[in-house]
Amino acid sequence: METKTGDWKGEKHVPAIGVLEKKDGLVKVEVVVGKEIPHPNTPEHHIAWIELYFKPEGGQFPIMVGRAAFASHAGPITEPDVVFTFKCERKGTLTAISYCNIHGLWENSVEI
Repeated sequence: METKTGDWKGEKHVPAIGVLEKKDGLVKVEVVVGKEIPHPNTPEHHIAWIELYFKPEGGQFPIMVGRAAFASHAGPITEPDVVFTFKCERKGTLTAISYCNIHGLWENSVEI
């Protein structure tokens, strides 16, 4: 399956990654789909899940930080906005992947 990318400011499916805090070896990261342009999030068109990965600098493989599944699409509607907190003292790359039930997989990455 192909993963699409783009600028989250102009494409509503691309996950926006924001590092909220780095303190005492803990990193708090918010991932939002539809941050600038809201995603519909209806039963017919919704974000089903978001996953966050961390690949340490010099590491061979990314490590899954977590997954958030959004099960309610009929009411109340679940918004694709999640915060992950994890232990990390190394530099590396965060990659978020989201899944839209109509438009497939979307990916974004940032260095931390």
